Amino acid sequence: MTDVASGITLVSLRGTSFLFDPGALCLEFLTTGGPGIGARYEVMHAPADLADWLARSRLRLDPAQVDVQPAELADARRLRDALWRLVCARTGTRPPAETPTDFDATPDDLDILNEAAAAAPLAPRLDPDGTRRWVLPASGRQALASIARDAVELFSGPYADRIRECGAHNCYLVFVDTSRPGRRRWCSMERCGNRHKIRSLRARQES
Repeated sequence: MTDVASGITLVSLRGTSFLFDPGALCLEFLTTGGPGIGARYEVMHAPADLADWLARSRLRLDPAQVDVQPAELADARRLRDALWRLVCARTGTRPPAETPTDFDATPDDLDILNEAAAAAPLAPRLDPDGTRRWVLPASGRQALASIARDAVELFSGPYADRIRECGAHNCYLVFVDTSRPGRRRWCSMERCGNRHKIRSLRARQES
């Protein structure tokens, strides 16, 4: 998994912004939309949208130096949807969908992931101050390869069984639980964790 400390700012359908750190680049990528209920959150409508998301992601790429072609945008959405299904197969959860099979993983999903991971990824560079950066300009294909390789590392690594869905009844964000006790429940304490605390407090006051 990428080891860059990060978090991505998301905006709920009600317009509330909050910081979400899923702990892995590939899980961060799922916030761009997806099958089923994810369609209402779709952000990748044009090639420039993928470049803009890469700037907000933990990769922090300069969108002006990322060349995303229309075919690469289609590949990005295909990889993202395959990752959703592979993640659901790991967690055993299933976000709402009008079509029951929207989140059923198939061998094709694994092929999509492995094909993306086989491409040349973003190249790292070390600056004089010890900071790691990415060699730019870069292509959308390189960025997708880095996302896919991050997923391969996650699914095959020590945290493969720590992929969780948020414990809130109406939140389907997915994260990797890297906490020592392995008891993380919420996508964000700022959002779902705080809402749970408020509901619990009200329930105690009313009892």
